[in-house]
Order: sequence, then C-alpha cells, then structure tokens
Amino acid sequence: DANFHSAFFSGTDHPRVLITGGLGQLGVGLANLLRKRFGKDNVVLSDIRKPPDHVFHSGPFIYSDILDYKNLREIVVNNRITWLFHYSALLSAIGEANVSLARAVNITGLHNILDVAAEHNLRLFVPSTIGAFGPTSPRNPTPDLCIQRPRTIYGVSKVHAELMGEYYHYRYGLDFRCLRYPGIISADSQPGGGTTDYAVQIFHDAAKHGKFECNLEARTRLPMMYIDDCLRATLEVMEAPAESLSMRTYNVSAMSFTPEELAQEVLKHVPEFRITYNVDAVRQAIADSWPMKFDDSNARKDWGWKHNFDLPELVTTMLNFHGSETRVAQAN
Repeated sequence: DANFHSAFFSGTDHPRVLITGGLGQLGVGLANLLRKRFGKDNVVLSDIRKPPDHVFHSGPFIYSDILDYKNLREIVVNNRITWLFHYSALLSAIGEANVSLARAVNITGLHNILDVAAEHNLRLFVPSTIGAFGPTSPRNPTPDLCIQRPRTIYGVSKVHAELMGEYYHYRYGLDFRCLRYPGIISADSQPGGGTTDYAVQIFHDAAKHGKFECNLEARTRLPMMYIDDCLRATLEVMEAPAESLSMRTYNVSAMSFTPEELAQEVLKHVPEFRITYNVDAVRQAIADSWPMKFDDSNARKDWGWKHNFDLPELVTTMLNFHGSETRVAQAN
C-alpha cells in the first residue's frame, strides 16, 4: 500500500501551484486546502505585503508584484509552476475610492498574468464576481450568459478578465477557468472592502456587542456562499477534465438572503441581538445593480457542483467561531 501510494502520488503528478494576492480573504484558506491535497511544498503563496508569522511558517511564501512582468516570469520558471490562481484585485467599494490603482492592479496586472500563463502553458484560475453584472442584467435569477454592463471599476475589470481569459483560451489554447463568486463569508478574515462584507461584519459585532449597524437596506437580497464551499468549488473546477467544461466562466452559488433574513437567523442564537440600518449610498447603489440570485445550473450539470452550507448552517458555524473567540478574549 505504501509503495502504491508513493508511486501514485509522486511529485511529478501534483500541480505546482502559485497563488497571487495570497493574503486576501481567500488566498490563505485556498493554500491550506491545496497543501493538504498536493503537499505543502507544491503550493507557493505570494503577495506584496509581509505575511503574519503563522502564514509564513505554514508553507512557501514569496514576494510577487503582478505589475512586474519579469518578477512573475522568474517565479513561474524558478518554482516550476503549472497552476496559477490569480487573486490580486481591488474589490468593489475600495476600487471606487481609487480607480487608477484598481485599473492598474485589476487590468494591467491581469494582462501580465495572462501572458505568463500562455507562455508557460499554465492552467489559470481567475475569480470573477456578482459585480460583473449591472443594472441591465436580469437579476432574479442571473444566468451565466446575459448582458453585462457593470457600473464599478471592479465589475468592469472582471468582465474584461472573463473575456480576455476566454479569448486567450480560443486564440492560444490557454487552459483558463473562472468562477463568478457571490459574496463570500469567512470566519477568520476581516472584511476587505466589498459590498457584501456586511454579512461578515455582522457576526463579529453580534458576538462582541450584541448589535450591528448595517450599511445596506434591510431587504437587499444578494447571493452568498460560505468560504469552505467557495474554496472547494475552486478546486473542483480546476480539477474538472477540460472536456466536461461547456464554458470557461461559470456562476457558482449556495444561498441568497437579505440583511433582515440574516438578522432573524442570528436572533435564534443571540436573543438580545439588535440590528439598525445606516445606509451607505455608494454601497447600496452597487448592491442594487447586482444579481439577487445566481443561476448556477451549468456548474452543477458540467462538473457536479453542490454546496454544503445553507443559511442556518452558515450562521451556526460563524457564531460558534466568533462566540468561542469572544469567550477566550473575556477569559484572558
């Protein structure tokens, strides 16, 4: 058995993975998942920021600036990279506050990634977003293929990424894969400037203070997903045989809810919880232009996507995490 195992999982069988923008909401979690799957040394995390100690000691970490094409090529060549997950991006609300930086990172950086991936025959994953749709897209549900006219630089840059990736696939044979993520909710990361981040912050505030001020209107419905489902979907679409993919960019989702519905579910666990609303006009306008519900039937059909977390499981998981965190802080 041991011999079979080592023969079957020899180092050459495993992809050699690079994750850019690896210190954002998803990179560290993805690295942990991939390291369990492919071995610690086969997954290189990168960013332009200094990593915290626990990240630095958990596996290979290097400095990588996606705006520096020569640096990117060196990393791919020196580390014999075969799969690239490109997470470097400025998110929706932050991007609107700094359009020129968002344009550089989200568009110029992407071009460097595409060229490196095509030159070195990499399998490339680029996440897209509900923000790739706009006010003229069908919102309930939103199919994979429909009109996309987003009104944020983040959304515009992601539509550009989808189309450029598909162009490189058809023109140069690049193995490009893309998922449109809904709002992603994770317990162990801080909100990162996205419009759906209220659904992360609410758990911090409910556990610590028993109250939360929401910057979106009570009935703003948006598609959401727990991070474990998101990371698993990402690995599954990357491992799917190319011939099973009828398209290169898929919607992927788990649930849709409003701040009001989320608060009702939190109340079941924290009876004293109170939510108030102080609507941020910029974020509300963004949310009102986004899908209320994703149609992800193609992902379910083509590569067998299934989510594990609905709203009750999500709330229980998040409050257990933050509740234990708060109890530890109080004990200390």
